[in-house]
Amino acid sequence: MTNYLQSLGKTGIDACASLGRSGIFLFRTIVAKPQFIATFPLLIKQISQLGIRSVVIIVVSGLFIGMVLALQGYTILSKFGTTDALGQLIALSMLRELGPVVTALLFAGRAGSAITSEIGLMKATEQLSSLEMIGVDPLRRVVSPRLWAGIYSMPVLALLFNVFAIFGGAWVSIDLLGVDPGAYWSNTREAVDFGEDVINGIIKSVVFGVLVSWIAVYQGFVTRPNSEGIASSTTRTVVFSSLAILGFDLILTAMMFGEF
Repeated sequence: MTNYLQSLGKTGIDACASLGRSGIFLFRTIVAKPQFIATFPLLIKQISQLGIRSVVIIVVSGLFIGMVLALQGYTILSKFGTTDALGQLIALSMLRELGPVVTALLFAGRAGSAITSEIGLMKATEQLSSLEMIGVDPLRRVVSPRLWAGIYSMPVLALLFNVFAIFGGAWVSIDLLGVDPGAYWSNTREAVDFGEDVINGIIKSVVFGVLVSWIAVYQGFVTRPNSEGIASSTTRTVVFSSLAILGFDLILTAMMFGEF
């Protein structure tokens, strides 16, 4: 029993210490003295790598999720004779919940793992040490562009996901299921509030972008400099990001839409 408590306490202390180190790491990355002329091309390159190359999977996933939600929603609403509310069901589900969360999970699996493996490989091949030897700060040169690129890309990807999901759901609802288009779009416009639904969804996506990018760059920066360490860090990035997204989604949903 004593050994179990000691092991549990050590695990808790190690987790708190790791969280503290990652917080200091994030603070040092954000407050590093900017060099806009030198780092702006790097930022644009990372936005292309992380954001633009993720567009295809985001758009395709949004279309299919919107279509599936339309089919499932129609099956349920038809039992109560309220199929005209299908548009607002799809729009609110996407803007408030599914859009930011699913986009963040896809971003963590595609871009977050790529960030970790890339920085981990740079550490394993001693590129980060070489930068320090010539007087270049790796946090400013390597970590910061990837962190900000992830933060900037996430809201745009979430908006793309929402748009294609809503139109995918509209196509299935109107053209395949026969829902009246006038009632579909009018109910959608009446139900969606820009401030409460769209802006809160964007806030969620920004928070998720910070979480995923922070976890990805930190795991890559502290990885063990070998193939096994890089593989473990990449796995931790996806797992930790997914748990953080779902946990903060609960907190943000309670704050934005809860009754308490």
